[in-house]
Amino acid sequence: MKLAVGLTFAAMLASSVPVQAEDQQDQERPPESLGFVEWIVLQDTGLRLKARLDTGAKTSSLHAVNIEPFEKGDEEWVSFQVPLADHRDQEKGENGTDVENVILEFERPVDRTVRIKRKGAPSQRRYVVRMEFCIAGSTHETEFSLADRGRFSYPALLGRRFMSDDNILVTSSESFMAENECEHNNLDELAQNGKNLAK
Repeated sequence: MKLAVGLTFAAMLASSVPVQAEDQQDQERPPESLGFVEWIVLQDTGLRLKARLDTGAKTSSLHAVNIEPFEKGDEEWVSFQVPLADHRDQEKGENGTDVENVILEFERPVDRTVRIKRKGAPSQRRYVVRMEFCIAGSTHETEFSLADRGRFSYPALLGRRFMSDDNILVTSSESFMAENECEHNNLDELAQNGKNLAK
């Protein structure tokens, strides 16, 4: 029996910091060099995923299935699932929880939608949501388009918008260059979180 871990994230309040001050802070952030593949951890879940840093993509992308839009008040939201069985690089704990048994469920407000042109296939509409994540020991927020990336090697892709906003440099010949790690949960802990939420 599969365990669905329900995780609902409230919309972030608009920041009251003046735009000029934010721009100044971004400009003062020193450049950081990372490899073309790094670990990221989705905030509030502890889920660790491999991410490819792709200078050929503008918007970041996150593996998601069963993507369903819905209305919440007067806002458009989207629910989606991240099945860990599609990417089998999760750490097991002492109980040896099976990756097949953990599916993370999310609800997020829709930031915007994009239409993706695909060679030899109809164009595809994708929902874009804002997500916080940790990489190289520090927290970031960026837009992720939601797409089924189950057939790809990496469940997350980080695009140029994230890199330029956060002053990230990519070393294309190296991977896992991050000096600092992000705290994350193993499969046992992810499964236990689901049981606690179900109570």
